[in-house]
Amino acid sequence: MARMIGAKAGVAAVLALLVSSSSAFTAPASALSMKTGGVTSQPIGHYEFCQTHKSECRPGARTAPAKVTEFGWSVVREINARVNRDITPMTDKELYGKDEVWAYPDNAGDCEDFVLLKRRMLMQKGFAAGDLLITVVRKPDGEGHAVLTLRTTQGDYILDNLNNDVKLWTKTPYRYLKRQASFHAGRWVSIENGDAVMVSSVGQ
Repeated sequence: MARMIGAKAGVAAVLALLVSSSSAFTAPASALSMKTGGVTSQPIGHYEFCQTHKSECRPGARTAPAKVTEFGWSVVREINARVNRDITPMTDKELYGKDEVWAYPDNAGDCEDFVLLKRRMLMQKGFAAGDLLITVVRKPDGEGHAVLTLRTTQGDYILDNLNNDVKLWTKTPYRYLKRQASFHAGRWVSIENGDAVMVSSVGQ
């Protein structure tokens, strides 16, 4: 029993280094966070992934995002850059001979695979699943793409295999379409202000 208590205390101590208690936004939420709508269609690749990884597609508690500490941000940036460096970009056609296979990469993968690995690594570090959301976007050239959204009290930040910098979502060049629901890892919700990035870019 003492050993279990000690282990729990250790996990809590690590978590405290990564995040602190939630606090109010210092700017309007619309400028910092994606506004999500109702439940929408789940990407076929994620649906098939969930059939073999059921424990990773379960409902969770509805919680406010936590405030990431300075140390927590260093962990986020390190994992984003490390995965981008270690995994070679390859299409599903090249790897599996077919489209839309979502899987944890060994040494190569496409954008969804990068996201899955980053999400798992950050969860292993103590970040909550409800704050690490696979997100589907459209690039300026119209091509579909996947990134990882990190929910924080400072806003929604993006981990992207095309960029080693972790940026506020409105500082990226994408149109945001939908993402995992923060309350259920197996459901997806629409992003109602997904064009905010484009409007912001025009205004700069």
